[in-house]
Amino acid sequence: MTLIARAAIRQLTTRVSGAASAVPTSARSLSVLVRSPAIVTNLPRASLCRTVLTFNQHTRGLKTIDFGGTKEVVYERTDYPPQKLQETFKNDTLTVLGYGPQGRGQALNLRDNKLNVIIGSRKGPSWDKAVKEGWVPGKTLFEINEACEKGTIIMNLLSDAAQSKLWNQIKPFLTKGKTLYFSHGFSVVFAKDTGVVPPKDIDVILVAPKGSGTTVRNLFLEGRGINGSVAVYQDVSGKAKERAIALGVGVGTGYLYETTFKQEVYSDLYGERGVLMGAIQGLFLAQYEVLRAHGHSPSEAFNETVEEATQSLYPLVGANGMDWMYANCSTTAQRGALDWYRRFYNLNRPLFEELYESVANGTETRRSLDKNSRPNYRAELEVELAEIADHEMWRAGKAVRKLRPENQKQ
Repeated sequence: MTLIARAAIRQLTTRVSGAASAVPTSARSLSVLVRSPAIVTNLPRASLCRTVLTFNQHTRGLKTIDFGGTKEVVYERTDYPPQKLQETFKNDTLTVLGYGPQGRGQALNLRDNKLNVIIGSRKGPSWDKAVKEGWVPGKTLFEINEACEKGTIIMNLLSDAAQSKLWNQIKPFLTKGKTLYFSHGFSVVFAKDTGVVPPKDIDVILVAPKGSGTTVRNLFLEGRGINGSVAVYQDVSGKAKERAIALGVGVGTGYLYETTFKQEVYSDLYGERGVLMGAIQGLFLAQYEVLRAHGHSPSEAFNETVEEATQSLYPLVGANGMDWMYANCSTTAQRGALDWYRRFYNLNRPLFEELYESVANGTETRRSLDKNSRPNYRAELEVELAEIADHEMWRAGKAVRKLRPENQKQ
């Protein structure tokens, strides 16, 4: 990611977390960040994102941000203060299907925003958790069919496998005038595998928070808000996009960028299998095992592989970018990183191309549906997770984390 793109994202994050008051609906701001080589050359690093032009207008705010030379429209939380959210959805019942991490996080945030939200869940652990968190059976908590019947906006936040499995149960309740909402393009984009084909006479929208449901909830409670993407698959009412953006704010996003169902699911599946989860575990494991094979202790190997990364270096990357992290390390560390990252890039680029193709051709979808639809899925998953948890690296990590000052008992 270029300096300019990274700076644009940082500015959005700062603006979202620092917003102290709602913007009146009669006066929205139009902020345009313009970039040229001359501007970038003459501005100090910390000022790259501060060229903002503001105009008063009488429509919802629209921000066009320059992400490294490509201009994209971004919608911010200030566009929809709570009062406007409540007015927008005053005649709606928002049915959240599923009370897993994403369903829980979004539902609780909608409830805190004082919208009319109910839960549709199968009885079991998720149902019991919903009851403990204040959802009332027969009033705000229902089994799936009844919740779908009551809802005007059906927010399908079941697992991808469950969305496919229960589609024929849900579809009859998607009558004309209703809205079908997803947080993942999986089911619709890979309809040949999932069987999920929405009726033609309803709006179909997507809001995809870029993080786990737990993070969606925690950042909302902190007054920050997670970033997310928004898309429209079908716009029958003529208001699908507007309502999708509003729902994005309602479920806890701080800002939203535009995408499509296809682009969302491709990037999501690719990222999870890549540097967000799959690749990082593989790299951690490889580095740790080489250190151990050459006589380094478990504590040293873990600290040099995971602890320093997550506690010292990654926060610097998150705050100001990779180049800034490099600039704040020793010259020896800088030289090694600059010399070796290209070798890692050259070795891994073909593997990432293979991964993207596996996503695009549906291989990853079919594998996920097959594995996650099995009756013994949970038991098989526990075995796989235990293999990771029981590895010496992560057992060493438990001991290291206990030594952090904040984890020491007073």
